[in-house]
Amino acid sequence: MVRFFAESQDISATSIKLSTDDSKHIRSLRLRPDEVFIVCDGAGSDFICRLGEQSDGTYAKIIEKQKSRGEPSVICKVFIAYSKGDRLDYAVQKSVELGANEIVLFESERCVAVPKDIQKKIARLQRIALETAKQSGRGIIPRISSGGHFGAILDEAVTGSALSILFYECEDRLFIRDVLLQHFSPESWQQDNEKKQISLITGPEGGFETFEVESAKSKDIKIVSLGSRVLRSETAPVVALAALMYQTGNL
Repeated sequence: MVRFFAESQDISATSIKLSTDDSKHIRSLRLRPDEVFIVCDGAGSDFICRLGEQSDGTYAKIIEKQKSRGEPSVICKVFIAYSKGDRLDYAVQKSVELGANEIVLFESERCVAVPKDIQKKIARLQRIALETAKQSGRGIIPRISSGGHFGAILDEAVTGSALSILFYECEDRLFIRDVLLQHFSPESWQQDNEKKQISLITGPEGGFETFEVESAKSKDIKIVSLGSRVLRSETAPVVALAALMYQTGNL
């Protein structure tokens, strides 16, 4: 079913005012008056709609309101190091598909490339997040932001988080399956009415420096392996998120 997002101020009790871009999209789809589509408020609620009386895509008539089904039972904040080329595009797109609540980009010692215009890069990735949220049936549009340098994001990673994990290619004792099995079972997360936040931190193409790992340890962030194979920088957050979503009953 076609999906759109609307601002809260554009939603009334009976109708929703659609953006100019969404109105153009609806006209291009040539939706019939009897066809239904979804408009999400970006806060976890979906509105089942039909075209308004004008049928020009300007307004949507609300038929039913329901809770978005695309939001996981865990709040996952993903910290991803800057990387070159289109690797960040892929990492952000797949992270949104898998259920990331927020994505924070950061610079570490071994980053190969950091955007010259970070705000322009953030804006591009936010557009990717919007389109991916529509495609994957999300109830929110995950926020993309820049957290600065590695040292600055550590406090953010632990604040409010029930568990914070840094994935390190040189770790050979503690694996992600051990941490997930140790800390929670799918049943406990599904029965918990209050969502818990988990922070996941993945590194750049060159990996983390030893002093960065030690700094994370000092913040009680768990240092964890993703397996015996070294994953690419754009693959690591996807694998970590998939493992978390599986263990918490969201896959």
